[in-house]
Amino acid sequence: MSLHPQPIPAIPEETIRVAHAVLPQGNVWMQMRDELGTLYEDQDFADLFPSRGQPAEAPWRLALVTVMQYGEGLTDRQAADAVRTRIDWKYVLSLELTDRGFDFSVLSEFRGRLLAHEAARRLFDRLLSLCRERGWIKARGKQRTDSTHVLAAVRTLRRLECVGETMRHALNVLSEVAPQWLLEHMDPAWAERYEKRFSDFRLPKEEKKRAELAETIGSDGRRLFEQVCAESRLPWLRELEAIETLRRVWMQHYHASEQGTPWRADGELPPSAVLITSPYDVEARYSRKKSTAWTGYKVHFTETCEADAPHLIVEVTPTSATMADGDIVDELHAHLDEQQAELVRYFISSIRRIIVIAVRNPYDLQAFPQLRTYLATYEYTRPALVAAVRVLFGERQAL
Repeated sequence: MSLHPQPIPAIPEETIRVAHAVLPQGNVWMQMRDELGTLYEDQDFADLFPSRGQPAEAPWRLALVTVMQYGEGLTDRQAADAVRTRIDWKYVLSLELTDRGFDFSVLSEFRGRLLAHEAARRLFDRLLSLCRERGWIKARGKQRTDSTHVLAAVRTLRRLECVGETMRHALNVLSEVAPQWLLEHMDPAWAERYEKRFSDFRLPKEEKKRAELAETIGSDGRRLFEQVCAESRLPWLRELEAIETLRRVWMQHYHASEQGTPWRADGELPPSAVLITSPYDVEARYSRKKSTAWTGYKVHFTETCEADAPHLIVEVTPTSATMADGDIVDELHAHLDEQQAELVRYFISSIRRIIVIAVRNPYDLQAFPQLRTYLATYEYTRPALVAAVRVLFGERQAL
């Protein structure tokens, strides 16, 4: 797909006539087009497309469709149908009434380009810029921040399920990338033990039998990991993500011992901020906020709250599920305060070698893509700050 930016066409007269006849008062999308225009231009996305190839669908239209799709909670197929059949959408997109739209797959391809070029915030930031131009967002204005949960696309696993699925996941990956090696090294009993998905209703109910199964799985995982590490013909096996996940999960749930792999007691587990809850999403964490418990992430929304202006969301920051709401405030202020950001940019441009340290949340890095060295402590505590200083002086290695 290639892009040759084109000027945005006017809304066809017939589309205007029919839209106002059917919707005399308009609706939210028609009012958005009348008040704010198209929001985006092809030039805003020129860096996402090559200059040669089959012409792409106008990205300004795809961006608008993405916004309206999210606003109505539509699937890609439903959004593509809306482009073909709804008069208000044709009005917003400057399309003739007879326009047949595009295939629904174009929308996911467009989102893929945004992600691949780290331009996922571009639609949001462009809309914020327009709101600032209209005076709806004021410098030093009142704002408030709150968070909500984001569910990971994985099952919430209990401890025994987690270690069983981690071992099963590692075997499945090895069967795909090194099937012959796995046949030569696997225990024949593993085929039956790890054939089916680990689910608590199929596992033993007695505590003693559960502990025995946990230690059996631990022994299997340790044996597999040692065989992978000892393999000299295929050294890349130890670099597989599934093998690294196996190592991390075993460190969290088992004691390191020459005599075996003793199962840790619940009180010996690491804190939930680092505890892996599923091998299929190693960054998802278990957390609780008031009466809501979940496995996944947390997203923080910052909203303006001026009495004489519309309330607008000005920042969306995803974090670990275990980050406390209060810990995000300082980082958001640094990200949103243009004067602080400008000071950092000045140092970056004027100092040859510079290292920026972010306490607590690392997401301010997104505002400084030209920065080469960035150290995140993830928390504002004395041990974390002492560790950062030791890293700077070469006494410790950053993870």
